[in-house]
Amino acid sequence: MNKNYKYELKFKVRDYECDLQGIVNNSVYQNYLEHTRHEYLKSVGLNFAEMHTQGITAVVARADIQFKTSLKSGDEFVSRLKVEQEGIKFLFHQDIYRLPDEKLSIKAIITTVTVVDGKLQVSKEFKEAILK
Repeated sequence: MNKNYKYELKFKVRDYECDLQGIVNNSVYQNYLEHTRHEYLKSVGLNFAEMHTQGITAVVARADIQFKTSLKSGDEFVSRLKVEQEGIKFLFHQDIYRLPDEKLSIKAIITTVTVVDGKLQVSKEFKEAILK
């Protein structure tokens, strides 16, 4: 794994994720990014569903995605992320690279916030786990 990233997850494009042009539909990339974030949270000891039952909800506030190189059915790729805090926001810098050539497919910044017991604020548990 590239040392600039904190986490990576490998995938393979499935036929039904592609549109009529034979490339991954743009909306599917958000599924890849979300799955990567959720698996990352698990890897640092946070369970997205359990957080919600404890009154902590992490929500996407903004998604900025730059599409670089299209993925096609059968392509293998890796989704990588790093995260930083900016005020009450957590910015997930997420990039997807086609394998094996490491060609950049998308570059994204997903901005999330946490709502604790109905109030917009930084969750101490969330912050401590993801910024280790």
